[in-house]
Amino acid sequence: MRRLLPVLAAVVACCGAVSARAASPLPPIPAVDAKAYLVVDARDGAVLASSHAHERLQIASLTKLMTVLLTLQRHKLTDVVTIDPRAAAVGQSSIALRGGQQMTVHDLLEGALIQSANDAADALALSLAPSFPAFATLMNAEAQKLGLADTHYVRPDGLDAPGEYSSAADVTKLARLDMRTRFVRETVAMRTATLADGEVLHTWNDLLGVYPGVVGVKTGHTDEAGWCQVAAVRGDGVTLYVTVLGGPDEATRDGDLEALITWGLDQFRVVAPVQAGRTYATVQLPYGRRPLALVATKELRTAARIGHPLTERVVAAASVRLPVRRGAVLGHVQIWEGSQLVGTRDLVAARSVHRPGLPGRLRFYAGRAAHDLAHLF
Repeated sequence: MRRLLPVLAAVVACCGAVSARAASPLPPIPAVDAKAYLVVDARDGAVLASSHAHERLQIASLTKLMTVLLTLQRHKLTDVVTIDPRAAAVGQSSIALRGGQQMTVHDLLEGALIQSANDAADALALSLAPSFPAFATLMNAEAQKLGLADTHYVRPDGLDAPGEYSSAADVTKLARLDMRTRFVRETVAMRTATLADGEVLHTWNDLLGVYPGVVGVKTGHTDEAGWCQVAAVRGDGVTLYVTVLGGPDEATRDGDLEALITWGLDQFRVVAPVQAGRTYATVQLPYGRRPLALVATKELRTAARIGHPLTERVVAAASVRLPVRRGAVLGHVQIWEGSQLVGTRDLVAARSVHRPGLPGRLRFYAGRAAHDLAHLF
């Protein structure tokens, strides 16, 4: 019979390299010229840095993230949309759609996400609602459902409109939701794409292919909103979302993003809090056998945030009956950061231990009885 014994032990997350770094002052958050910004860890949404993250601002084409979300909820990528003349008439960034033209949802979404085409976003909206205000009603209902309390939509494309606003916090949350869809992840990581009609799309995301690890997500610009962007960047073991709203110009926006991304990634170091073959607990065995070591089956590597210790929790059998086979799972070790489970690994018997035969068991009991009797006199 196995009895489980929980063992709790705190360990410094950084395991050497990170703890040394944590002892020195962390670099300050860079100065940013945007009206608002937010840096979050994609794993759990933890905020690393922010300024005016809930301030209600215009967000330009970042609005299309909601249009994309609603489209994917209601359309298949293979669905064909007949372009409404009202969508074809929308100016500024476009893919030159024509009224009556037919195009798949797949291609319209690529146009909206890669080239930020207003006509593509509006064509999708009008395929789902009879008018722009009717589609805005759908957008706002979804925003309320998702808890985007700082957001109100007026148009599906993000062109300047009275009463339209969102926040860095809401935009980041929406981007993270969109990026759960494989099609979106693949599309926003593309610098160019060619539609079925031969139209070649080009991204407005200046960081794609330039800043290592950037994989999306969406840019935006209008006169009233300024220069906006939500960027997703993959580092070693961590993904960050960095959002800036209201940059004064394109170069400043890009510089702000690069500075925040660099700072954010520098908050993490890859460590191995669980090491394969290391003993994390010992199990008592009967018949006088020496205790059995329990070792981790495989290494656990994770990106640990500097200054945020990890906690090691070991739950293992206190004692077991024989025989025990080498590799038998007798517990596990968990690594936590605060209330967030980082990972877990099984703990297994480091060796096989056979149950002694009848003569061996009799010798053990006889020896124990003699020992007990000796202590009575």
